[in-house]
Amino acid sequence: MQAKQRVLTGITTTGTPHLGNYLGALKPAVAASQQVDTDSFYFLADYHALIKCQDPQTVHRSGREIAAIWLALGLDTDKATFYRQSDIPEIPQLAWFLTCMTAKGMMNRAHAYKASVDENQRQSSADLDQGISMGLYSYPILMAADILMFNAHHIPVGKDQIQHIEMCRDIAMRFNHTYGEHFVLPEAMVDEGEAKVLSGLDGRKMSKSYGNIIPLFAPADELKKLIFQITTNSLQPGEVKDPDTCTLFEIYSAFASQEETLMIRKAYANGIGWGDMKGQLFEYLNDYLSPARKRYDEIITDPAYIEAELQKGALKARAQSEPFMQRLRSAVGIMSLVGDLGAKQTLTKAKKELTQEEQAKVNAGKAKAMEIAKQRAEQEAQQLALKVDDLINAITISNDPKAAGEELLASLQTQIDGAKKKAKKTLQQTLELLEQRLTS
Repeated sequence: MQAKQRVLTGITTTGTPHLGNYLGALKPAVAASQQVDTDSFYFLADYHALIKCQDPQTVHRSGREIAAIWLALGLDTDKATFYRQSDIPEIPQLAWFLTCMTAKGMMNRAHAYKASVDENQRQSSADLDQGISMGLYSYPILMAADILMFNAHHIPVGKDQIQHIEMCRDIAMRFNHTYGEHFVLPEAMVDEGEAKVLSGLDGRKMSKSYGNIIPLFAPADELKKLIFQITTNSLQPGEVKDPDTCTLFEIYSAFASQEETLMIRKAYANGIGWGDMKGQLFEYLNDYLSPARKRYDEIITDPAYIEAELQKGALKARAQSEPFMQRLRSAVGIMSLVGDLGAKQTLTKAKKELTQEEQAKVNAGKAKAMEIAKQRAEQEAQQLALKVDDLINAITISNDPKAAGEELLASLQTQIDGAKKKAKKTLQQTLELLEQRLTS
């Protein structure tokens, strides 16, 4: 059985996602999550947010909004791993390992850093690094840690982010060359339908930093207002217009079918007025976004549900990040001086030499750990029972419940045969419980 391809992407929690984010990352990512041969990882990039935003309320609110958007777009959190970056402590640890393997010269060529330097130069600043933090400078390294922690194969990005994926590959190759093969080399996954980076209200790249965005789920009245603010030229109705230099056409064609795009292109040749074109763009986008926007309005009012989904994802993510990070620590030489067996022997010896009070603290800590483990086991059992309930319900409502049940059991057995140790255990438990339920 062919191994699943892993897809990973995140959105920085500094504002509300816009149409450009949707086309460059959200749309291809959600589509990938629905593929049976894809293992999907999606996260809220709240560490990245701190690079440019020092407003705690904005970061917090944005995290809630972005999570709600993912869920509203149809992300299946039972299939995908959906988490908050800051809930995975292994990521900043890995970022330091990668920092130590990254050439400064490569960071000097990063787009975000160069753009800031160029701006300082344009303003004739005496210090070309004025206002540039180490967070901004090393941003590509943290992004590499996000990707490499879970050995993602494909990263849905806009074309402006391709450089960062190339940097990630370079860093991974250098680490692999030094410490052995640990990382998969990721590839950028750019939507073929995206001709270029989506332009904003003023014709520049749509970006929160430019203040020219159209929020993905803006209410209909706000959406219309923003569309009518899009910059156009002075050509009058009846005059031929060039669609390939027009932001209105660019946005329309990014969402529309080929046939619909061709019709609008003909309208430009026939001299469509800017007011009419803006009205058509509004009607099209509003119809396109309305179903998901309705789901978003419902989810955003239930923060407890959003948090539960994020915590579920964090548990799934750390089941992989913790053992992988331990492996990387050993690879770079950060490990017990006496090895695993010696460490256990040393711990046993130290335990014997503890005072009664110290031993009591150790025992209390052990008891607490066992209680936590018990709670986790109970939660997993509950989740397993709910999952089996869903499977039973699906079988019950099928046209042939007996055949559907047999087919599902056979499918689970096939998955077990090809699964790795941890996944195999979960699948085996599911199979056994399902068999019990079907025969009872």
